[in-house]
Amino acid sequence: MQLPNFDSARILVVGDLMLDRYWHGGTSRISPEAPVPVVLVNGVEERLGGAGNVALNIATFGAQTSLIGYCGRDEAGQNLIALLQSAGIDCVVEQIPGRPTITKLRVLSRHQQLIRLDFEDRFHDVPSAHLLANFAGKLNEADVVVLSDYGKGTLNSVQELIQLAGEAGKMVLVDPKGTDFDRYRGATLITPNRSEFEAVAGPCRDDHDLAEKGLGLLEKLELKALLITRGEHGMTLLRRGESPRHLPAHAKEVYDVTGAGDTVISTLAAALAAGASLEDATGLANLAAGIVVGKLGTASVTLEELDDALHGQRAHHRGAIELDKLLPLLGTARRKGEKIVVTNGCFDILHPGHIQYLQQARALGDRLIVLVNSDASVRRLKGSGRPVNPLEHRMTMLAALECVDWVVPFEEDTPRDVIGRLLPDILVKGGDYKDITEIAGHDHVLANGGEVRILDFLGDYSTTRIIQAIRNT
Repeated sequence: MQLPNFDSARILVVGDLMLDRYWHGGTSRISPEAPVPVVLVNGVEERLGGAGNVALNIATFGAQTSLIGYCGRDEAGQNLIALLQSAGIDCVVEQIPGRPTITKLRVLSRHQQLIRLDFEDRFHDVPSAHLLANFAGKLNEADVVVLSDYGKGTLNSVQELIQLAGEAGKMVLVDPKGTDFDRYRGATLITPNRSEFEAVAGPCRDDHDLAEKGLGLLEKLELKALLITRGEHGMTLLRRGESPRHLPAHAKEVYDVTGAGDTVISTLAAALAAGASLEDATGLANLAAGIVVGKLGTASVTLEELDDALHGQRAHHRGAIELDKLLPLLGTARRKGEKIVVTNGCFDILHPGHIQYLQQARALGDRLIVLVNSDASVRRLKGSGRPVNPLEHRMTMLAALECVDWVVPFEEDTPRDVIGRLLPDILVKGGDYKDITEIAGHDHVLANGGEVRILDFLGDYSTTRIIQAIRNT
């Protein structure tokens, strides 16, 4: 599973818009008026909620995002629209006179939520003609449609939206609400959480029961797939004619589940629009959910965070590695702004000169890659009596050094082609070189805007002299 290229993905989101407000402050006493803490507010924050949070999550990945919905003609509505526009979201938001923008105000102290106050007057009686017209006008610009239903009335005409999208050949993903799932008939996929699913399909004793009832619902509603989010138990993906896929949860610590469902459907939609398979898109959505529940309040997941979660285990891997497996890890390192340093050699018998040289090379950047000649390559360069230590042993010794991040073998006489694929920020060699043009791969590095350095030898050390001294004893 790899991160797709989200840049060309186009997603249209329709649903209930909300403004999430956070008042932060310290508490040091109990009110004399009632047994409640007194919060001295010292910070106010506003974030996109509901369908706005879904759109923000998608836009954060770099995908082209459009949004249709309602809000009030009030200060909160103006702030909501400003947040959408500042995030680069193409929004068509109809401001309804006489209705407040749906707002959730949370009071927090020491990162703990003390109370939530909701301000809302739902939009169930608002005629859908304008929304349907706006949807039809935006539909051809989208690859995937997301319907984010919070039961506030924006999606009163959800069946018409699904039918229009189906006629246009668009995938339709729905985050459902309530117990009337018949209204989502014909969608590509819906993403209920377990409690929402069981409220419709009935209690489930175990995974087998959940899968059986889920497949029955899938057939009944003429869906292509059903994704049930299960909190600490992960997710279950159900598709016609295929075995259920149960994905374990990835959260290290659940801090706040606010907006987790938004993260799931937004990641799923962005990945599918970018060309990922449903299985891979679900895996990415599961990783994203594990990230967002570790954040406070309504939050989005960045591309870097998702990439780190995807390659996290391997990204922290150090030691011997094949070139093809290293390249994705370098992509992650570069996205973090890390500077890559490369050097190469036979490193047949490690001595203090090698150690000092490698430490000096590592000090030039954030990651040091050591390219090591294969045994055959060493024999061609040094003669039939070399290497003294086979490649596996030489790589093990180098990988044990704290200053070395990755050790990569190569078969050729020089590492020029390998360096051309790595394209480090800095290429370094020892002081036996007098000019950088003598260093294999220098042309690739310079052409890519990198730097080539010759380091001074520290101390008078030589593998050849060590071998000769051993033979003379």
